[in-house]
Amino acid sequence: MQEMISYKIYGAGAPVLLIHGFGEDSRIWNHQIDFLKTSCQLIVPDLRGSGASAALPPPGSIEQMAEDILQILNEERTEVCTVIGHSMGGYIALALMEKYPHRFHALGLIHSTAYADNEEKKQARLKSIEFIQQNSAYEFIKATIPNLFADKFKQEHTGLVAELIEQGRQFSKEVLIGYYTAMINRPARTTLLQQTNKPVLFFIGSEDKAVNPADALQQASLPAITMIKYIEEIAHMGMWEATSVLNRTLEEFLQLVQQINRPTALSNSK
Repeated sequence: MQEMISYKIYGAGAPVLLIHGFGEDSRIWNHQIDFLKTSCQLIVPDLRGSGASAALPPPGSIEQMAEDILQILNEERTEVCTVIGHSMGGYIALALMEKYPHRFHALGLIHSTAYADNEEKKQARLKSIEFIQQNSAYEFIKATIPNLFADKFKQEHTGLVAELIEQGRQFSKEVLIGYYTAMINRPARTTLLQQTNKPVLFFIGSEDKAVNPADALQQASLPAITMIKYIEEIAHMGMWEATSVLNRTLEEFLQLVQQINRPTALSNSK
């Protein structure tokens, strides 16, 4: 690879790609990695500008980050996998599945959406860019991360929220602005949901302020094969707010994907 995106491989079995979101790195999936690595192979990257990939140039678009991920799959000779994305990672997963549908068995959207930004959302992101420019990436992370959690979780797990904020020290202004610009410019991908015959998982938090729960439920009716998990009293960070529920949901979803694809695997082996 010309530009090496950092990633790690865990476990063995059917390959599953886990893509983190904005203001995070691959560590956000640690609880899911520990749970799933005994039953499948997990491919867990750091997006350009995040984690161990922080030295790479800032992202220019969601599509560019999707191409970064495709390089990993090609490097690992992973022909087909299931892709799971959190928030911005879901936008990348959608872009991947739209351009390379033959490379993916299924799609999981964890607190994510196939809708493009509406004008209100775009203006909010532009205000965030202005704040970052006038202050610092870390000051923005400090101000923003707590809002991703439900109030009850924030009150009961102040240390965990603080831990995620501290992980945000890695980010530069340029990278966070690059992420926001990429999200503002991304197209809607609801047509993909309408047309795909592959399973799609929607994991939704009732108190999510970043992805409107009503919007998520609305688009969950679009795919032919859908698994929906709607959780009360959590917001945008189900990986930490509802660890056991998300782990079991992912396990059930991956079992469904395996069942659907088993006849194909058997016929191909004859």
